[in-house]
Amino acid sequence: MWCEEKAANEMKDKVYWELPDGTNAIEITEVPSYKCNECGIVYQTDEQVKEIEDQLFLIDTKQLEKSLTYQELMEKPRLLKRNYFDFG
Repeated sequence: MWCEEKAANEMKDKVYWELPDGTNAIEITEVPSYKCNECGIVYQTDEQVKEIEDQLFLIDTKQLEKSLTYQELMEKPRLLKRNYFDFG
C-alpha cells in the first residue's frame, strides 16, 4: 500500500495511540496489520485506523489501561452508539 508493492502479509502488531483528548497514549497489542514483503513497513488499513479512533472517541478513556489488546479495546462499552461528529 505504501510503496505500491502488491504483496503484503496479514499479521498482528503492537501500536501506540494518543487518546482523543491528548492527555495520554496507550499501547494496543494484537492489532490486525499488514507487513510489506518488499520494504518491510508494517501498517494498518485506513478502515482499521478509523475503527480504533472511533472506538477511542466513543468510550470512557479515563478508565483505560495503559496497555490492552485490540479485542479488549473493541469490547469496551460505548458511551454513544456512533461517532456523530464524523461527517465523512
